[in-house]
Amino acid sequence: MTYISTRGEVLSLTFEDVLLQGLARDGGLYVPETWPALSRETIASFAGRPFAEVAVEVMAPFVGGSIDKSTLLGMARDAYGQFGHPAVTPLVQIDRNRWVLELFHGPTLAFKDVAMQLLARLMDHALAKRGQRATIVGATSGDTGGAAIEAFRSSKRVDVVILFPDGRVSDVQRRMMTTPKEANVHAVAIKGTFDDCQALVKAMFNDHAFRDRLSLSGVNSINWARIVAQVTYYFVAGAALGAPHRPITVSVPTGNFGDILAGWVAKRMGLPIERLVIASNENDILPRAHATGVYEMRGVVETTSPSMDIQISSNFERYLFEASGRDAGFIRGAMGSLSQGGRFDLAGTAAQFKSDFAASSASEAEVADAIRRTRVASGYLLDPHTACGLVALEKTVPQSAVPGIVLSTAHPAKFPGAMERITGERPGLPPRLSNLLTDAERYPVLENDVEAVKRFVEGTVQPASAGAS
Repeated sequence: MTYISTRGEVLSLTFEDVLLQGLARDGGLYVPETWPALSRETIASFAGRPFAEVAVEVMAPFVGGSIDKSTLLGMARDAYGQFGHPAVTPLVQIDRNRWVLELFHGPTLAFKDVAMQLLARLMDHALAKRGQRATIVGATSGDTGGAAIEAFRSSKRVDVVILFPDGRVSDVQRRMMTTPKEANVHAVAIKGTFDDCQALVKAMFNDHAFRDRLSLSGVNSINWARIVAQVTYYFVAGAALGAPHRPITVSVPTGNFGDILAGWVAKRMGLPIERLVIASNENDILPRAHATGVYEMRGVVETTSPSMDIQISSNFERYLFEASGRDAGFIRGAMGSLSQGGRFDLAGTAAQFKSDFAASSASEAEVADAIRRTRVASGYLLDPHTACGLVALEKTVPQSAVPGIVLSTAHPAKFPGAMERITGERPGLPPRLSNLLTDAERYPVLENDVEAVKRFVEGTVQPASAGAS
């Protein structure tokens, strides 16, 4: 398996190359040159098998010859052995033929752990093989940062710097980034929004001298390995509910378009997904683009689902590349228009986008209502992001014989203030995180200025030439 860039200037890299590079040097995102498919027999065989085994079968075609399957299986077993549920991503029924796929049983209580725990092991393996070290820089709207720092905090070959918007993540999310004491992990508050943090990361990657000096790599969902690892739980859930003999519908709370892109990949590989629903909060840029054919930025509104308080959905570029027939010129033009004017026209991709996805947003009142009535009806406590997914499913897909799955992307205890305001109860953290709210924090607060951030990064991490200790 080899990879190309959505901007058209990078061709035929290996899985390990794109794993370590993250963002392509032409500013694009990596996609496979060809899409693999799984047979109906293979998909049926996933039912009842351990999560790690299914993950390897799903990922192996994308990894190609870079890592042998036995080594990959060892990494997967180690990664998912850290999770708090033996099923790793269990399904819970909340209504007639409606299910929640719990993706929050990892060490930081968010779906990002499913990919990040494996990504850390993949990167350490690739760096050790090459005798190299790397510096990860990433941006987070809440969950990616904690998951990355937790996954890489014991790495001897990787330094991690995560940018987060100051005052725009929950206390629990912030503390998961700022309380680890290891010298190789650093959380940095930026005076701005998540989109500002994401723009700073892209600017650092596009400074090729800086990028090469520090051997920059990324763990945001711009990193293709993140997407591949997320494809796995779609197959696990689908097989548990009867795939390939029975289709499923999936509603995905998404801001950066990575998690739902993984669902689109699963469908392309042969999983019978009848409908993929884009679920948004009041920052509804994706549902608006779906309805109007124009992707147009507006100001970010703070909500009770902060991980989706986003206006630049980076992974949308990957989907548009495929929907446009792999037209790199269209992608360059669209992304240039977005950068310069804050909008672009979906043009010939608009009809395909409507065909491939349904889309809906949830107001803050609708989120609170969904949480309360689900708690009364089934005893199940949704976090605000998952509630957005349920609202979107209810609006776009009527009850039917096809199982409807809502991806539950975070544990409600990550948002105790919001949950208490909605339900009158403050959900507690698992006992293993009992010290999180009292441990000392360490993080600087920097201006939204790329040169200031670059100075911090360069003055903090080990240079790539230092090798591994």
